[in-house]
Amino acid sequence: MRLVASALVCFALAQVAAAEPIKIGIVHNSAQAPFYLALDKGYFAAEGLEASLVPFDAAQPVAVAVVSGDVDFGAVAATGGFYSLAGQGALKIIGGETHEVPGFQLFGFIVSSGAYAAGLTSVKDLPGHSVAVTQVGSGYHYALSLLAEKYAVDLKSIRLLPLQSIPNIASALTGNQADSAMLNATASAPLLQRGAARLVAWSGDETPYQATVLFTSSKIADGKHDMIERFFRAYRKGAHDYHDAFAAKDGSRADGPTAGDVAAVIAKHTGLTPEQVRLGIGYDDPDARLDVKDILHQVEWFRSQGLVKGEFDPQAVIDTRYAKPLPEPRS
Repeated sequence: MRLVASALVCFALAQVAAAEPIKIGIVHNSAQAPFYLALDKGYFAAEGLEASLVPFDAAQPVAVAVVSGDVDFGAVAATGGFYSLAGQGALKIIGGETHEVPGFQLFGFIVSSGAYAAGLTSVKDLPGHSVAVTQVGSGYHYALSLLAEKYAVDLKSIRLLPLQSIPNIASALTGNQADSAMLNATASAPLLQRGAARLVAWSGDETPYQATVLFTSSKIADGKHDMIERFFRAYRKGAHDYHDAFAAKDGSRADGPTAGDVAAVIAKHTGLTPEQVRLGIGYDDPDARLDVKDILHQVEWFRSQGLVKGEFDPQAVIDTRYAKPLPEPRS
């Protein structure tokens, strides 16, 4: 019996030792819950993966980190810089992560308390005001462009403030150094809760689109098919848990029996309270499907702004070996 027990212990230790390390670049927010759950529930470990999340303060550095090999996967908004690197063949989109859809909250247009009191209370009031974003060509910049187009606001009439990081944006709003900002719900929740900023619009309610994507380097996409499949099996289990907690079967926003437990997991990883977490629940497709139509529109828009370098087929940034399209674009 002792020999059998010893053999089992050795086998278990060998399994742990054999776990393949992977690093995933993220920006902390509620929509990263599939990763939080997959880690906490052992879904990655069950696939023989030793996963770790590497937090960044903005999306563009994640793309650079994936190209350099500092992280293996990215799970953030696609930026102009991302599409430039993907167009050169360095990166591939392998799945969809967060979708902006009605009833869910990821990116919001928020206004400093001072600017709101002075009359900036709607998107239509934007001309002549400043909007803080992480970088020119960021996902926030694209989200702002969709809002501006919907409300016939000329982007040239807005003063864009590229502040490089989400904490910098929050500080600028709190100090009334920026009139407004595009900001994710996790970062904006404390500001809204204490009255330092006012919410004007959620992107999901106004302009549905593919907000964040899952991507990796072309080298990994071509050379580590089995590892990517294991990554997706773990991720999708977490995504289904997240979906079941906060979405009904038809995809509409509704808290399920596990909502409280999942909110607590998100709170642990983001540093928010469970109450703050519930102020901004993004929508992640449980099967990581991709809104291909919007991705092609993103490439076209970034290119029209001179933010994507080089000529390439926009379809080429999507690796169809892994990325599965939505049956039809959500609207």
